[in-house]
Amino acid sequence: MRIFLAGATGVLGVRLVPLLAAAGCEVAGMTRSAEKADALAEAGATPVVCDVYDAAALTDAVVSYAPDMVMHQLTDLPDDPALLPEGRAANARIRVEGTRNLLAAAAAAGARRVLAQSVAWELAGAGQEAKEFLEKSVLDIGGVVLRYGRFYGPGTHYPDDLPEDPRIHVAEAAARTVLALDLSSGIYAVRDDSATDFEPVE
Repeated sequence: MRIFLAGATGVLGVRLVPLLAAAGCEVAGMTRSAEKADALAEAGATPVVCDVYDAAALTDAVVSYAPDMVMHQLTDLPDDPALLPEGRAANARIRVEGTRNLLAAAAAAGARRVLAQSVAWELAGAGQEAKEFLEKSVLDIGGVVLRYGRFYGPGTHYPDDLPEDPRIHVAEAAARTVLALDLSSGIYAVRDDSATDFEPVE
């Protein structure tokens, strides 16, 4: 399977790239940062430096790669958890505008499958509206939504302790994502307390 992975250098994406490559997938890893391109290549991906908010460049990149699947693992969150409240607007924007641009690019490329990241807990205000927009948009085109619990483990906001439920270790989240590539359209939970055989939650 050829996969265009948007968010390839995020906390989940960096773990997904080598797992997908090991599973025999061809992966284009998208990042906004040219400085991260070499690391993506070393991990087994074809680096694509592009900003999801540049719709024309994004569409060109996805069409050029001609993927079977477009995987949406984009977030826009600060590294410092103390700054999370300030980052909510940016993350809501990427779930709306970023999702809209990425799905349009997937359609232009004729990608057969879309898989997108969501969260397994309720948000407030614009954050919840953005989550619902992302999920509805993906389901409307027959895609798959994975609702992840709060990530913990190295490189996350919880490297040494456990967040409140719902939660999942980031390495386990990446491993389950690889197992989800062939799921039928629906919303699925990816949490420590969820089944690993992917029963749809909605």
